Amino acid sequence: MSSTTGSRIVVTGATGNVGTSVVRLLSEDPDVGSVVGLARRAPEWSPPKTDWVTVDLSAEETDLAAEFTGASAVVHLAWAFQPTHDPAATWRTNVLGSIRVFEAVAAAKVPTLVHTSSVGAYSPGPKDEAVDESWPTHGWPDAAYCREKAYLERALDTFERDHPEVRVVRMRPAFLFKRESASEQRRIFGGRFLPGPLVRPELLPFLPDIPGLRVQALHTDDAAKAYRLALRSEARGAFNLAAEPLVDAELLGELLGARPVRLPRTAARSAIAAAWGLHLLPASPHLFDAVLRLPLMDCTRARTELRWRPDHTATEVLEEFLKGLQQGAGAGTEPMRGRKAG
Repeated sequence: MSSTTGSRIVVTGATGNVGTSVVRLLSEDPDVGSVVGLARRAPEWSPPKTDWVTVDLSAEETDLAAEFTGASAVVHLAWAFQPTHDPAATWRTNVLGSIRVFEAVAAAKVPTLVHTSSVGAYSPGPKDEAVDESWPTHGWPDAAYCREKAYLERALDTFERDHPEVRVVRMRPAFLFKRESASEQRRIFGGRFLPGPLVRPELLPFLPDIPGLRVQALHTDDAAKAYRLALRSEARGAFNLAAEPLVDAELLGELLGARPVRLPRTAARSAIAAAWGLHLLPASPHLFDAVLRLPLMDCTRARTELRWRPDHTATEVLEEFLKGLQQGAGAGTEPMRGRKAG
């Protein structure tokens, strides 16, 4: 058991997709003394042993060291996906805000930092074999999400060199879904007016099969399990997290009862770029480019060193998420609020 037993654990971004799963799991853990959830807006949700602190990581005057003092671990999850048309805004929150977190961890002498990286931090890689955590993390420079995740990998390299007394864990999960995240992710990637009920098999006669669209998925609760295992161990370094099977047009076609139809990358990208340029679609064509280049991840290290096993297959994850889209599912925090648009 790590020194986090009976301790105080601080979670940034505690009200989002990953944060709600991590906070819930830690609040139910008898070995955790208390949880402090940091978020821009305090929720009505009141899990056991959890206190909320309102914090904006993008604000220079934020005194994070005061919130971290006495903590045995900080789990850094906070991230802003939008506005995709203003990369300087996401840079202030995601990169500069994260660096403030790292500096505060050192100033408050917190012994453990668990940071959420991503498959998006990886450089372009193969789609026919899986890579381990040694694959380069230079991201896809044209996509703000990947560029920011990759930059923070370099920032952590420097942080670990300068602060060897801090145990740093970097989680690199695949695409994360759960039923309760459906409305939030629809707003982030599809737009707040995209009707979730349209994601129905009878309304999709065919499914675009785009070359390179072969990715991995994971249930958010399974990612949270890995975070908890990392806190309870003495592990350091990076861990890939993903479930089987691989997600491609064939699997999605089976889930939706739709026939995959080959569509050139250029045609798909042109449609996304046009919608994004007209502010009809929040997800940028640059992120689309990155997704088609992401490598597949080998999760052997998490399985062997953390003894981590996902409880949900990727198929089960997507089935749950699609039902959540149709039902306007959500949770009791501002980022996760449910809404059935249509």
